[in-house]
Amino acid sequence: MFGFWKTWKALEARGIMGINRRNADYVLKYNKRSLYPIVDDKIITKERALAAGIHVPEMYGVISTEKEIDKLDDIIGGRSDFVIKPAQGAGGDGILVVADRFEGRYRTVSGKIISHEEIEHQISSILTGLYSLGGHRDRALIEYRVVPDQIFKSISYEGVPDIRIIVLMGYPVMAMLRLPTRQSGGKANLHQGAIGVGVDLATGLTLRGTWLNNIITKHPDTTNAVDGVQLPNWDGFMKLAAGCYELCGLGYIGVDMVLDQEKGPLILELNARPGLNIQIANDCGLTLRTHAVEARLEELKAAGVTETPEDRVKFVQEMFGHIPAVEG
Repeated sequence: MFGFWKTWKALEARGIMGINRRNADYVLKYNKRSLYPIVDDKIITKERALAAGIHVPEMYGVISTEKEIDKLDDIIGGRSDFVIKPAQGAGGDGILVVADRFEGRYRTVSGKIISHEEIEHQISSILTGLYSLGGHRDRALIEYRVVPDQIFKSISYEGVPDIRIIVLMGYPVMAMLRLPTRQSGGKANLHQGAIGVGVDLATGLTLRGTWLNNIITKHPDTTNAVDGVQLPNWDGFMKLAAGCYELCGLGYIGVDMVLDQEKGPLILELNARPGLNIQIANDCGLTLRTHAVEARLEELKAAGVTETPEDRVKFVQEMFGHIPAVEG
């Protein structure tokens, strides 16, 4: 027992945030329950983002009832690729990614050939709440399929890599790139076997990777290095993340974004209870950074000053960035 406390004290000294502290000091303190539907329902998030001029994958249509499944053909139209996902899903469950058509059927991103009836069955399962938070009835969202930027080709396996930035009161405090693997089935979900790679807030350079809670430097499927990769348009990602505070009103969130090869940075979803694995990927505790932001907020409050998203990004990049900016 003594050994456990010794280990915990050492972690605490490094600013490692545990789940109890996250819940009590951040989720409960900064996130009003009444605002949760904005982030827990992807359709509401998307509508809010569009109204605020924030870029998100285009929504083709929504199916809310069994009867509306008949509208699927009209929603898809002549498109050969699209994504179907539960509005209130979590952890990537229930998402169907169609990459192409084949002989009157559909080819998923993993190469599996499925029929129109199988897609309808998947939508029906979504509506029953099979994948939703709390098992409540849900809606199915049909949207644009993100095509990852070419930079990810060498360091990702199928699927779409995404970027998670944790934001406190509009200040991005930590970032991570999540890379799909064969084990994760092409999903960027760490619990299913995706890789988490820390990202320097100042420059967008990747740091080191963590896979199944082990430190790694190479992708297990491509064997290419996951560290030292320069993510394009990094300031665009940071400003998008910072602006999500005004978008949803929640003070402590995880912002999940993707880099589309044609449309640039897009917001996928927001999370009111972001996980803590991001600390392993960055070899850094969240608490040291969140305390610095809270001290900054106290200073600004005393001075009667409010910072813009651009100001907030500048502050955290100067405060938490630890790699010199890349020239050019």
